[in-house]
Amino acid sequence: MEEKILIVNVNWVGDALFSTPFIRSLRQAYPRSYIACLLHPRCREVLEGNPRIDEIIIYDEEGVHRSLIGKIRLILTLRKKRFDAAFLLHRSFTKALIAVLSGAKRRIGYATKNRRFLLTDVVEEPLEPIHKVGYFLNIARTAGIAGDDKAYEFFVGEADREYAGRFLNENGIQAEDGFAAINPGGNWAPKRWPKENFAGLADRLISDYGLKVVITGAGKDIRLAEDIKKLMKSSPVIACGKTTLKQLAALFERSRLVVANDTGPMHIACAMGANVIALFGPTSPEITGPIGKGAYKVIHNPAGCEVPCYDLNCAVNRCMEAIRVEDVLKEVKERLV
Repeated sequence: MEEKILIVNVNWVGDALFSTPFIRSLRQAYPRSYIACLLHPRCREVLEGNPRIDEIIIYDEEGVHRSLIGKIRLILTLRKKRFDAAFLLHRSFTKALIAVLSGAKRRIGYATKNRRFLLTDVVEEPLEPIHKVGYFLNIARTAGIAGDDKAYEFFVGEADREYAGRFLNENGIQAEDGFAAINPGGNWAPKRWPKENFAGLADRLISDYGLKVVITGAGKDIRLAEDIKKLMKSSPVIACGKTTLKQLAALFERSRLVVANDTGPMHIACAMGANVIALFGPTSPEITGPIGKGAYKVIHNPAGCEVPCYDLNCAVNRCMEAIRVEDVLKEVKERLV
């Protein structure tokens, strides 16, 4: 069957990565169809280069598409493409309305946000919380598409790998050197392991295992990385703000170990097959934990708190503080010795 299919995707890097098993299942079911993905600009790199997608259409709802005129222009663009079906991974009412106005005759998604009447194929909410990968695959199953492979995918090119090699070389890390990447950031503060702990861990990785340490993250994480560096006895390499997501993935691919909070980069590391230790606090590994081809391990000690917890103003953060440096080093030993 040849159809034109629109995937209305989600807005966050980790969630967009969680959508890749769904995308793979859709492509396997419709190998000759034209598949486009409506995507937030911050997630573009997650799906760029994915051979299962024919087109990425950016929906910049905080920018050029914020106004009514901007939304109308987007809808007109979608209508010209004459999509036969739209799969709604995003839960919002507005996204479902856009799918209707796009002209897609078939619209498949969860009946969230009072949007049941906008859908032609309704996916019922699971009775119990499930991992987001499975949550998206349920949409495929409702459309009669089998989806059992839950490993997510991230694609990098040779230019990204070459950049990673140059960056490491220019910062004193040669091809034969082993290094660990630590990713201390997070899109909200309660998800972050204390910087003192990252500093202590980094020093032990250097002294006990002879590894170099690279602190990774976005430009907004530079100050955090510098704070960690000041707390350390040794000197790490700071890569924050110096890589694209693709280049960051290539760094993870070359590393011996990645230690990260529950973040998009942690999931990218898993997708690249890296050796990952994931630190979870207020979020649930059962819902947003890693599912990849790498040798990953989740450390989670809720410390009596209810999980998941979305108190962004939590001043105690005891669920992250309950994870000790020694807890992480125990897992490091299992992986590096």
